[in-house]
This record gives sequence, C-alpha cells and structure tokens, in this order.
Amino acid sequence: MENNRNFFITIALSVLILTLWQVFYMNPRIETQRETARIEAERVAQEQKAAQPAGTTPGSATPAAPQAGIPGAPTTQAAIADRAQAISGSGRVALDTPSLKGSINLTGARIDDISLKHYRVTVEPNSPVIELLNPQALPSGFYGEIGFVGSEATGAVPGPDTVWTAEGNQTLTPATPITLTYTNEKGLTFKRAIAVDENYMFTVTDTVTNAGNADVALSNYGRLTRFDKPLHASTYVLHEGLIGVTGTEGLQEISYSTIEDDKQVLPGKSTDGWLGITDKYWAATLVPSGKQPFQPRFSYFDDGRPRYQADYLTDPITVAAGQSATVETLVFAGAKEVAKINAYEADRQIRQFELLIDWGWFYFITKPMFWLIDNLYKLLGNFGLAILATTVIVKAIFFPLANKSYKSMANMKMVQPKMLEIREKYADDKMKQQQAMMELYKTEKINPLAGCWPVLIQIPVFFALYKVLYVTIEMRHAPFFGWIHDLAAPDPTSIFNLFGLLPWGVPAFLMIGVWPLIMGVTMFLQMRMNPTPPDPTQAMIFTWMPILFTFMLASFPAGLVIYWAWNNSLSILQQGVIMKRQGAKIELWDNLVALFKKKPTPAE
Repeated sequence: MENNRNFFITIALSVLILTLWQVFYMNPRIETQRETARIEAERVAQEQKAAQPAGTTPGSATPAAPQAGIPGAPTTQAAIADRAQAISGSGRVALDTPSLKGSINLTGARIDDISLKHYRVTVEPNSPVIELLNPQALPSGFYGEIGFVGSEATGAVPGPDTVWTAEGNQTLTPATPITLTYTNEKGLTFKRAIAVDENYMFTVTDTVTNAGNADVALSNYGRLTRFDKPLHASTYVLHEGLIGVTGTEGLQEISYSTIEDDKQVLPGKSTDGWLGITDKYWAATLVPSGKQPFQPRFSYFDDGRPRYQADYLTDPITVAAGQSATVETLVFAGAKEVAKINAYEADRQIRQFELLIDWGWFYFITKPMFWLIDNLYKLLGNFGLAILATTVIVKAIFFPLANKSYKSMANMKMVQPKMLEIREKYADDKMKQQQAMMELYKTEKINPLAGCWPVLIQIPVFFALYKVLYVTIEMRHAPFFGWIHDLAAPDPTSIFNLFGLLPWGVPAFLMIGVWPLIMGVTMFLQMRMNPTPPDPTQAMIFTWMPILFTFMLASFPAGLVIYWAWNNSLSILQQGVIMKRQGAKIELWDNLVALFKKKPTPAE
C-alpha cells in the first residue's frame, strides 16, 4: 500500500541518518568507564615518568623552548608521581570556596591546584572529586599563570620563577582576597590582588608602581598550559581542546590533533574576548583586560616535554616615573554549568562566553530544549521526569501536524478497497495507475506522505535531546529511578546476563538493557498499529526494524532511550484515539494474532 511504502522509506532514511550519525558523530561509552580509565592511565604514566625530568622526553635532554616574548616554563623540575609531594614542594596560599578547594603556588603565582567540590569521578558517593588544575610536576600538569615581559630598563619582572610574598591573609576565600607582592632591583613594585567568587571565577588585579626616575614599558601575559590531553578520542558531537573568542575571527575551536599538526594558530589582535582549554564538562579560560590590545595564540610544543598552550601578550604598557598602572585579568576554572556561564557573560561583559559550551550548529533547537528540561527539573526535582514532561510538551506542540497525519493515515485505510481496485484495473499500465491514485487522493483529500511526518518531526528533537544529554554537565550523573543512576550514560543492565543475576560480564554490543527493550517493544507495537504490508521485503522491514533500533539505541544515553520509549507510547495512544474517531480499524490486535498464528504448510 502507498502509505506503508512511504512510511518504510521514511523509516529506512531515519535508520541511515542514525547509522551515519552513530559512526561519524559518536557511539558514547559509559562516562564512568572513561573517567576511571583515564585515572588509571594517569597512575601508570606517573609511575613510568616518576624519574623523568619534566623538560625532556625519553632519549632527549633538550629543554623546552620558550615562547617568543613570553618566558618559558621551568624545565628542570623532576616529575613527581604523588600529588601531595608536588604541592608541598613550594610555598602556597590555601584556596577554599563553596565550589573549589586547593591552593595557589607562590612561585609564579600559579593557579595550579584546584579540585571541584561538587563533582566526583563516578556516581559513587565516595568517588574522588574532580581535580581540574594540577602542578606542573605531575604528568597531568595543567595550570594558569599571569606575568609580565619587560626589558633591561624594567629589570626582572614577575614570571614563572618569581617567588611572590603573601601579605596578611593566607587563605583565599570569597570573603578574603589575598595580596601578593614583589619588588625588583629597578624600583618596580608589583602588587597582585587575587579575589574569587563563590563559583569558578578568579579576578587577578596587578598594580605596577614605578619608584624610579624614568618611564618604563612592559607587557602583560597570561597562559594556560596543559601537559596531557583526554585519553578518549574526540568526536564531532563535542569540541575538546583549545578554544577562544577574540578579534574579528570570533570563535576558534582547535582540536588537539590539529594543533599538534599546525604547531601554532595565531588569530589577529583583539581588545576583548577570552581563550582557554576546554574538556567535555570542565574548562579553564583567561579573559584579558580590555584596556590594552593583546595578541592571542594557541600553541603546541613538542620540544622537550610536550604541552598545549593558550596564551596572550598585550601591547606594552607605559608606567611613568612615580606613577602606577593597573591590569585586571579574569581566570575561569571550573565546571561548565549553563546558568553560571551565562551569568558570567552578562555580569562580566565577556564576549560570547556562552560558546564555552558546545551547543552545536543546531543551537536554536538545542538551547531551548535544555531551557525547557532544566526548568521542568526545577519544578519536578528529577531530570528523568523532566524529559518525560518535555516529551508531552513537544507532542502537544506538534499535535496539529501529527493529528492531521494520523487522520490522513486513517482515511488511507478507509479507501484501501478503492486503491486495490485501481491496482487491479490498471495492473499493466503503471502510468494510468498512478494518475488514478492521485485523483483518488485528491477526491478523498488524502496526503500519501502523511505517514512520514510522525517519524520525521521527532528526528530533530531526538538529535537536540542527545546533544543536551551529552554536552551539559547538568545531565552528568543525573539519576532517574531504579537502576538508572546516570541519564547521560547508557542503561547499565543487559538481558544477556539476566540483568545482573548471572555472574559474567557482557560485551558492549550485547548490553541491551531494560529501557532499550521497553523502547523496542513500544516501537514494535506502534508499527503493528498499521496493516502488515503485502510485499515480503516491506514485511521483513516491518518485523526487524524494532529489533535493529533496540540494538542501535542500547548504547545511547538512557535519557534518550526513555524519551523515545515514552514518545512511542504517547504516539500509540494518540493514533489509536484518532483512528477510532475516524472509524478506521485498529490493526494492532489482528497483527499480533497473525504474527504468532501458525501458518499453514503447502500440504495443508
């Protein structure tokens, strides 16, 4: 039948789209496995590199080359496997906020010890907290540093090796900023005030006082340096690596592999914007002062100890004799929480800071989808329930279109006898058959493509919901009910070990959990609402499509599978009600009976 053919063409196209998307965009692994594997790999790497100098690679004694204009990082420090030992090797001031804990290194005034209090590696409550920034001595070294580039006239200016003196308060909190000082041999005094809010933003205010007899000029620099990268492969769904919004180029997203090949990306000068290094859920960024033009840069250094770097260097700042100059820099180090990122953009006037979260090309669908789910979560207290409520709202929005489609499908069933009559009458003349069919559609006011719409309209919603589940930290480790402890990860159960009752592991491709099975059953029932196609090929697709989707969606986030199952259930109810009102026969029960009814053999 024509409507079934169109319906199956749509299904086939949907499968093709989903399959290509699965291959080229990402078949996500369970987040807990990835992060646990990363920690284990780092532990092994630390043991292997414990005796290796930080500035060299195996078989090489070449020190890491300094950047042009910006002093290079120290390369003589030996790698240390133990974090506590790395931290205790230098003077520090403590950091303690509602969201962060750690310390700031007085050598270089580096922000290199930050852990996120509210986020853990796995869903287990006793799991280690996320360690975002780490001392250079560790193989996972990742830090932020702000300094100056001077000249012979300025004398020594603060850089990587400068040991600052902490005045007064020794603990940085939202209520108690810290003040660091350094005076050089030329009479320049540098006073650095570091403040932090209750979330993830540091404000670094440098005041340079010139007590000499001549004017001096110096440039301010900032850099984020990282010595490792995520062990899992990056995907087209999400950007991880170097990122920034500066100058006329705007958004720059540079993957680790790209910067390894290109070595350096040098956007044009800018007077606003930000730059940094981002992971899936966490990021560290620098927001230079807008008072002086600055040159942003993204780099990879493979001489000595490999490292990735996002940095900037301002135009020279003149400090007149007997005068002072002030430079303010913002440093973000924390979780990419949507509300906080948006608030920083608005309150601190940070240009397009929202792009730190990768909403994708279809942000005009993804962002409203997140807004709706997030607000429903605030109302219902559970992201799973918020997804179910979102499904109902989306169904309501598309109700007129779906209602029209289901009515047209019901009318198609009503005129099936006439359609069969036309096929038999013009069996040998396909042209006249098509003309008669089109005339019938026109007379009965039927749209032969109506069956496509219920499937097509949910594809962009499906993609948008997947993006929301995959990129937003709000969905990370968000529980539902029962065994679903993380809606952003696949259903952890499997029918092949009786959902955990049998004591053996199951390969990833056989992890067919409860919710994928529920989704498959609802899809099967929805397809059985229509008559079984007489064509054997279509009938085979009709039978196997739910099974294919069950296996394919089993590796998707549980929240997405729950959405699909709930959407199917609502569609079954909606289609059933409309068909009954139109007087069309609901084929579900007959199709189920026919499926399990024993077929007669030729002898019978």
